[in-house]
Amino acid sequence: MKNQSKARPKPSRRNGVAALRLVTIMDRLRAPNGCAWDRKQTHRSLIPYLIEEAYELKEALLSGQSAHVQEELGDVLMQVVFHAQLASERGAYDFADVANGVADKLVRRHPHVFGNLRGKGRLSAREVLARWESLKLGEGKGKRGLLDGVPRALPALLRAYRIQEKAAGVGFDWPNVRGVEKKLREETDEFHRALGRRDRRAQTEELGDLLFTLVNLARHLGVDPETALNGANEKFKTRFARMEKGLRERGVPLGDAGLKVLEEEWKKSKRAAKKPARRRAKRR
Repeated sequence: MKNQSKARPKPSRRNGVAALRLVTIMDRLRAPNGCAWDRKQTHRSLIPYLIEEAYELKEALLSGQSAHVQEELGDVLMQVVFHAQLASERGAYDFADVANGVADKLVRRHPHVFGNLRGKGRLSAREVLARWESLKLGEGKGKRGLLDGVPRALPALLRAYRIQEKAAGVGFDWPNVRGVEKKLREETDEFHRALGRRDRRAQTEELGDLLFTLVNLARHLGVDPETALNGANEKFKTRFARMEKGLRERGVPLGDAGLKVLEEEWKKSKRAAKKPARRRAKRR
């Protein structure tokens, strides 16, 4: 039986035409007779929009809805084109320089695909990552460290994950999850000792170590810690809303309920959340 899978599509002229159209539209918006809002923007003023669009893209990717992902990818691409347009107006660089720069980087950092290592055996994903980091360090000017490339502006959970990922890429990592579990118990004990000392600085430091180790555990388990924490956030939010509803039905204001009543409603909310799952299990 012949293989029915579709051949991978080749890059087409259509891609270049679409990119040129987008760049031309952005140039028109920034022209003297263009859009007043677009003409007013700067690299700095656009930063919040870039961050917002990146998070919206992440949400779309997690939803798995292709149309939504396509739209959000376009919004992120617009931000890239916008920044490139601003730079071209002052003669620094343009969209072509941005695209060619990243294309050159991809070729340079994939010698096993494009360069002198072609045909010398397949590299594993881990080996490719280690080679990428090594090549990246070699491109740096001066004494640039491996972890210097992780932006300080990243959310703390993501930054911890990327720092650990880079260190693991050069072999500095626990051999398995058991080592991380042992470290987690060690850090938990140290945090409890800091709590006993009532030392705020020590508590902050030990809590940071504990969180860092939890991120390490998530990485070893193949779990995105940001996704895991957001899941916990949503679960708490849903249960809290159910608790509020229960209090309203009892005619008890949320602020006047008191801890004992709140805990009663919270337990009811948790039990209500588990009921559907049990019913499904019985039907099976």
